[in-house]
Amino acid sequence: MSIQQIDNTYVAHTYARFPVELQSGKGSLVWDVNGKAYIDLGSGIAVNGFGISDDDWLNAVTEQLHRLPHASNLYYTEPCAKLAEMLCTRTGMKKVFFGNSGAEANECLIKAARKYAAEKHGPDCYTIVTLTNSFHGRTLTTLSATGQDHYHELYQPLTPGFAHIAPGDMDGLRALAAQTKIAAVLIECVQGEGGVVPLDRDFVAALSDFCHEKDILLAVDEVQTGNGRSGQLYAYMCFGLKPDIVSTAKGLGGGLPIGACLLGEKLRDVFAPGDHGSTFGGNPVSCAGGVSILSRMDDALLAGVRERSKYIFDQLTGAPGVEGVSGLGLMIGIKTTKPAREVVAKCIENGVLCLTAKDRVRLLPALNIPMELLEKAVAVLKEACA
Repeated sequence: MSIQQIDNTYVAHTYARFPVELQSGKGSLVWDVNGKAYIDLGSGIAVNGFGISDDDWLNAVTEQLHRLPHASNLYYTEPCAKLAEMLCTRTGMKKVFFGNSGAEANECLIKAARKYAAEKHGPDCYTIVTLTNSFHGRTLTTLSATGQDHYHELYQPLTPGFAHIAPGDMDGLRALAAQTKIAAVLIECVQGEGGVVPLDRDFVAALSDFCHEKDILLAVDEVQTGNGRSGQLYAYMCFGLKPDIVSTAKGLGGGLPIGACLLGEKLRDVFAPGDHGSTFGGNPVSCAGGVSILSRMDDALLAGVRERSKYIFDQLTGAPGVEGVSGLGLMIGIKTTKPAREVVAKCIENGVLCLTAKDRVRLLPALNIPMELLEKAVAVLKEACA
């Protein structure tokens, strides 16, 4: 059988895969089993921030792989400690818990928020408010936090203790706060799986003020928006926020599984030994990759993200077949006249890999994609949209 036939026979049918079997890649180019080259505008869904098999990252993880691939959290390891230090130094947060994914980072965020709120405001203070159209993960609890009904339909009963308001609905939040004790409000500054839709800046500012006034934790999900994707290290920095707790994953590891929950001053000591854990969390190889990635996210790189973002927006806004362009940095959604999946299929045919998010074409290229490749890919995309 072919690989596609073996996959269809033995792998659970949870993904509507495109009919492409990838075999190798380097930077922002990938090749299929037939030797056809593609320009990658998806970077593994915002994971390969410096492209595929980036040399510095590859050297860092390979060296660590030969030295100590796994140790468990019963012992100290240098990559885990160094990555935590870098994250706290760059953000002003105080402590880090490492897991393996964005969903695990959000599980930790939810547990930390509820533990803090219960200890400070009483055991009935556990409700976490999220936004409609949000996405926070696929575990049962992070699915419950997700504000999209269609994700909930198959998995009732959901984990209780979550409420949802529409983005921009401060009156709804105030009314909710008058009826129930709110432990935290959790937002994505750009709703990625919701169609790559940035939040309104005035709403975000009002939400932040309200949370600080009411001693409600302000939590930000930076799983997809984080690690340089927005043109700042984290998207909340673009909005001038000072969150109490932040989750992140995807681009942090450069291609290896990792998730991180960053705890601010209020929550720095919320966990004691035994309160939470993860067998593979803080894995030395994944953390070595994270150190390599984070150490190179400097002002020049972030300026390059913003430059590439402006090019894409300028090229696609008002182009034939394009109804609108949204997003932030190199996290971009394109509303097309044609069905998004049809546009993506045409791009694949012509050697460009794009993604979708709801009814939009989604672009998540490597943060350092060479401009000549980006220009070629955008030209293919424009032709597919027209």
